[in-house]
Amino acid sequence: MQTNTPMKKRIAFISDHASPLATLGGVDSGGQNVYVAELAKRLADTGYEIDIFTRKDDKAQVEIVDWLPGVRVVHVKAGPEMFVPKEKLLYYMPDFVEYMLAFMQRQQVRYNLVHAHFFMSGWVASELRKLTGIPYTITFHALGLVRKQHQKEMDQFPAERLQIEAMLVKDADHIVAECPQDKADLITFYNAEESNITVIPCGFCPGEFGPVDKKTAREMLQLNPDEKILLQLGRMVPRKGVDNVIRGLGTVSKKLNNVRLLIVGGEADMPEVLQTPEVQRLQQVAMEAGVADRVTFTGRRSRDVLKYYYAAADVFITTPWYEPFGITPLEAMACGTPVIGANVGGIKYSVVDGKTGLLVPPRNPLVLGNAIVKMVTNDKLLAAMHKNALIHVNRYFTWNRVARSMHTLYQQLTNIPVPAANKWHSNLLLKDISSFIKESFLSSGLEPHMQGQITQ
Repeated sequence: MQTNTPMKKRIAFISDHASPLATLGGVDSGGQNVYVAELAKRLADTGYEIDIFTRKDDKAQVEIVDWLPGVRVVHVKAGPEMFVPKEKLLYYMPDFVEYMLAFMQRQQVRYNLVHAHFFMSGWVASELRKLTGIPYTITFHALGLVRKQHQKEMDQFPAERLQIEAMLVKDADHIVAECPQDKADLITFYNAEESNITVIPCGFCPGEFGPVDKKTAREMLQLNPDEKILLQLGRMVPRKGVDNVIRGLGTVSKKLNNVRLLIVGGEADMPEVLQTPEVQRLQQVAMEAGVADRVTFTGRRSRDVLKYYYAAADVFITTPWYEPFGITPLEAMACGTPVIGANVGGIKYSVVDGKTGLLVPPRNPLVLGNAIVKMVTNDKLLAAMHKNALIHVNRYFTWNRVARSMHTLYQQLTNIPVPAANKWHSNLLLKDISSFIKESFLSSGLEPHMQGQITQ
């Protein structure tokens, strides 16, 4: 990647719950973790210095990890040093702000820009700007109003999320949308100004994901070379629609007697139902659909072997209820594997219907089943989609391309004049700052809910 940065600029990434160091596949570890990690890597390659602030959720974690040249991961003490579901983290965000301010003082570091990831990180960035004048951009990664439409009563985020998101849409110096649907949702549901939104998609790394001979991949994974293999890979949570994939196979099981569905993901390397309750539910779905003997749950797999799973598959399937973007379809296509994807969010942006795969409505096993038959019974179609997929993702969706677009945006935002009164907070006492932050938090109407939160 040949982007010239005249001088090194310091960028603070805030990713409250999604660490680039986390093992992927768990309930709260997925696309955002990859996004933060890969974007930071590519920006550092161009000369940026990136500090990624993420909550410390394990006592064993050291404060500062010099992860890669130009990239540090900073573990923020905000709340108990243990895993806390992201739905319960909002009330620790004042601690997050205080920590970042103290860290900046101790390290004598001044950031040119803050890039917030997720709404809680956005609240932190907004408070930081009040005190320091540092501009911020935000990638929401998911929107509360969209989530609530689909999750309904299953949505466990506090109601204040919607209020905070509405504030951030108006307050942020700029918003990064991950796909056209994301941008449309921001405008429709949050009255965002179109001129304040830039669409910059997610990407994949060609050095990590690329074509592997199918026979070789199956031998490595000890898979049957004669079966047609469908792959579902990702987090084991209901909204990802894994049950829909199982039922889709069930609708055509009598037509296809040599098809196997691999389901990769979960909280453990083996499909333990105690650690991943969703697996137990899905196993029951497979029994009810009459395909229990054709569905293999592998458990979680390390990222360095995922390309072999993608390459071993004839078709990758992902049919979530909604999807802000979805990185796994890119990774599959980068390995030359066609995708059957839900016609939602970022998937309908990244998958070209009829060219690199097929788009189907979510939660419709019958239509999905027909798409499976169409794909796995037509080797000529699979071969054409294999070729198209490789061309498509390498042309439009590499992380290097993403970083170039982000660099252009950062250049614009770091030229925003910082008000003289807010140049730096070093003359303020941290106790005064702490009081300011808490007052700001209380003014958001959050105080009544701060009691009874998780404690150590």
